[in-house]
Amino acid sequence: MMQALQDSLVATAQGLPVTLAIWIAAVLLGMAGGFVVGALRFFSPWPLALPLSVAVEAVRGTPFLVQCFLLYFGGPFIGIDLAPLTAGLLALSVYGAAYFSEVFRAGFMAVPPGQLEVARMLGLSRFQAVLRIMLPVMALGVLPSLANLCVILIKETAVLSIITVPELTFRVQGVGTATFAFAETMLVLALVYWALAELTAWGARAAERRIERALAA
Repeated sequence: MMQALQDSLVATAQGLPVTLAIWIAAVLLGMAGGFVVGALRFFSPWPLALPLSVAVEAVRGTPFLVQCFLLYFGGPFIGIDLAPLTAGLLALSVYGAAYFSEVFRAGFMAVPPGQLEVARMLGLSRFQAVLRIMLPVMALGVLPSLANLCVILIKETAVLSIITVPELTFRVQGVGTATFAFAETMLVLALVYWALAELTAWGARAAERRIERALAA
C-alpha cells in the first residue's frame, strides 16, 4: 500500500504540470473565444447570431468525451491529424468557449439598459459605454459562474487521459494498473483534484472582493 501511495505521488508530480498547463491554456482560450462569441450573439443581427447559437448548442449538447473521440480518432478521416496534447487542448478550449459564451451573453443581458442610455447622454460613444459601464458591472455579476466553469474544466482534464494525454489522471491510472492498488491511487487523485478546485474557488472569491472594492471606489 505504501509503495502504491509513493508511486502515486511521483505520478502526480509528473502529471500535474501537464494538467495545469492544459487547464490554464484552455481557460484563457475558452474565455477569450467565449467572450467574442457571447458579444457577437448579443450585439450582432440574427443572421450572424443564429449560426453561432447553433454551434454553441451543439457543443453544449454533446458529452465532452464524445467530442474528444471525434476530434482525435475521427479527425484523421477528414485530414485533421493532431497529437494527443494538441487535440486535448483544442477540445477543452472549444468546450469551455461554448459555456463561457453563455455566461458572458447572460452578463451582457443583465446590465440595465438605462445605464448605457445615461452613458450615451453624457457623450460617451457606444464602445466607451460598453468598456467603462457595461464590462465592470458585468464582471462582478458573471465572476461566480466563470469560477464554477473553471472548476469544471479542471475536472474535465481527466477525460483527456482517454486519448493518451500524459496528464494527472493518465499518470496515476498507470500506477493503479501496474500495482492493482486502485483504491489508494484514486484516493490520491481525488484529493489532488479537490485541492485544485478549492484553490480556484478561493482565487475567484479574492478577485470578486477586489472588483467590489474597485466599483465602490
